[in-house]
Amino acid sequence: MAFNPLEHTGTPVDQQFRSLREISSQPYDKRAVDPYTRTRVILMNGIEVESIIFSHQFARHTDNLEIKRALALSRRIEQQQQKVVDGLHPGDQSTLETTIGFEQTAVDLTAWLARNEPDPQLKQALDFALLEDFDHLYRYANLYDLIDGKDAAELTQHLTEITPGRPTMFHHRHPHDEIRPHFDTHTVHPQSRLNVMTIVAAEQQTMNFYMNHHGDYMEPIVRELYDEIAMVEESHVTHYESLLDPLDSWLKTWLMHEYVEVYLYWSMLQTETDLRIKSIWERHLDMELGQLHVAAAMLRRYEGVEPEELLPPSLPEQPLTFEPNKEYVRQILASQVDLEMDGLGYAPMAELPANHRFHEIQRTYQTSTAAGERVIDLTRDARGREYRDETEGPNPIERFQDSMLRS
Repeated sequence: MAFNPLEHTGTPVDQQFRSLREISSQPYDKRAVDPYTRTRVILMNGIEVESIIFSHQFARHTDNLEIKRALALSRRIEQQQQKVVDGLHPGDQSTLETTIGFEQTAVDLTAWLARNEPDPQLKQALDFALLEDFDHLYRYANLYDLIDGKDAAELTQHLTEITPGRPTMFHHRHPHDEIRPHFDTHTVHPQSRLNVMTIVAAEQQTMNFYMNHHGDYMEPIVRELYDEIAMVEESHVTHYESLLDPLDSWLKTWLMHEYVEVYLYWSMLQTETDLRIKSIWERHLDMELGQLHVAAAMLRRYEGVEPEELLPPSLPEQPLTFEPNKEYVRQILASQVDLEMDGLGYAPMAELPANHRFHEIQRTYQTSTAAGERVIDLTRDARGREYRDETEGPNPIERFQDSMLRS
């Protein structure tokens, strides 16, 4: 049944405050949690953080007192929502275990968005970065085996394959090549806008996570791998945020942020298997509906624009879903593993001229063997093999097939 957020008032924002005790969440059990409950928590934490950061930036760029107060009120509620969601992560879940959850989130979120992206140009941007996050999962799974002697599949539960993607050492490119053509706000498909705003928030959350946790370990190889992949995640944010049309006003963008949050909480509510956490998604959906109406009122008052002029008549019929994407990822890996960014387009790495800025950055960064490669070498030395979880057969790229696993 079609769901039009503008037809649901939700809870008025000034009635959404909770006590400090109420925002202290009971964490999930990391040994029993469904991996996709973990990824839903990671995604929705990132969505809340994105909303809060956007609201602060908007407040710094307006002198309208009524708008500032409306932003401050909604932002305080968003802050409470973020604390509830982030508090679901258990304290006994290590930084590395959380990291593997982040990369599983990135792989299956990006793959779902790409599969459901109507614009070929935007789909290509998603497919390209998908292979990089897929490779990050493989590097961290090997690190988990190396330093903790643990099996990453106990966390991912074989829902997401663990095997090489586009090698991390090739993710370092000139920043100018990260910029993509943006969509046109007047003609963009509603699903495309939702997809881009979702992936920007998710990748920004990953970037922020690595910026703050790369120093959590003493082992040099751990710190170096986090440093290397943190640089890539920053470039992914640059890559994705460039897809947004910068011509949208602050008020229109605020409305879109609230709409995205409504869509995602509605999506999480449709698919959550943990009844306790499902009740959180349901409550937050009701709160976001109230916040959406505040943004709509500000847009109507100060720009004379009705929200119906910008928003579709209903949410997409299909909720955003965390689910296995093994066949799709293998298909993209087989067809795009050697692709590189070249200006505003893409080109096979072998076709880039010797003086291309990609090679210049590679020479600058790769002064010694990259940490992502050394993690694999060290795991092989320590265990006699590297770590993989290839549930669908050997890697589709022959040169990435582990010789120790071949018959």
